[in-house]
Amino acid sequence: MLAAIGVMAILAVAIGLVLGWSAIRFKVEGNPLAEKIDAILPQTQCGQCGFPGCRPYAEAIAKGEADINQCPPGGEEGVKKLAELLGVEPKPLDETHGTPKPKSVAFIDENTCIGCTLCIQACPVDAISGAAKQMHTIITAECTGCELCLPPCPVDCISMVPIAEDLPHWKWKHPVVMMKQIAETEDA
Repeated sequence: MLAAIGVMAILAVAIGLVLGWSAIRFKVEGNPLAEKIDAILPQTQCGQCGFPGCRPYAEAIAKGEADINQCPPGGEEGVKKLAELLGVEPKPLDETHGTPKPKSVAFIDENTCIGCTLCIQACPVDAISGAAKQMHTIITAECTGCELCLPPCPVDCISMVPIAEDLPHWKWKHPVVMMKQIAETEDA
């Protein structure tokens, strides 16, 4: 009887140690589905979806707390990619969160800027450079076009300039009509 209790105690300690080691060794950092969703989102950090940035929106989608059609910067293409990833039907973009606009960057009219720094505080990606009572400028490589710098500007010196569709910014638009015709001829 005493030997059986001893063997059971030793087995319990051994299994506990193996489980403890396994929990540390195979620990999963974050939600892998949320990371995949976040990779699809446009990373504008604009908050139009109702969340403070793309990562919180991705986590809400992964938990089932938010719908996939709340991101205007991602547009219909983003909704389709999210639907494909999650295995659900794509939905039309929810217009209550805004409408898709062409990709653009902020531009500060430096002659009008008074250096109030309100735009610097509003920018979620630190794409505005300047100091108090000094001229500000936009770091175009960092600007996501979220438009969060527009409302706080007291002199309206910030405008959004659409990015020209030149070679570095060009995206291939799939010929959907041709793809449908090819699919129909293959089925026939």
